[in-house]
Amino acid sequence: MKILLLLVFCCFTLSVSAQTEKELIGKWKLVKMTKDGEEKDIMKEFKTDQVYQVFKEDHKFVGINGEKSRNGKWSLSDDNKELKVTISIVSVKFKIDYFDAKRRVITSDQTGTLEYNKVEE
Repeated sequence: MKILLLLVFCCFTLSVSAQTEKELIGKWKLVKMTKDGEEKDIMKEFKTDQVYQVFKEDHKFVGINGEKSRNGKWSLSDDNKELKVTISIVSVKFKIDYFDAKRRVITSDQTGTLEYNKVEE
């Protein structure tokens, strides 16, 4: 029984911390936003539900809000626990709460908690 519990714990730990730059590459759609413990309406906050983050292999970043987009750069910390996105002169550091190949949850003081699903293109 102890071995089974240890195995389950190890699998859970690996799935949470297994995020790498390679898995981050791609287009991610914002599906949930929470700030100060309250879920926010994405449509009301952004005037669209088409809100995306696009991570490219050369550390280039595109933030998409409906028909508007902004270019920038991104970096992932060595321990894969922090994501930094820079657009123009503004940088935002996100704590990575959860990350796998299809779902990502990040938090910052400025934005609150953001949940993204990867878009298959």
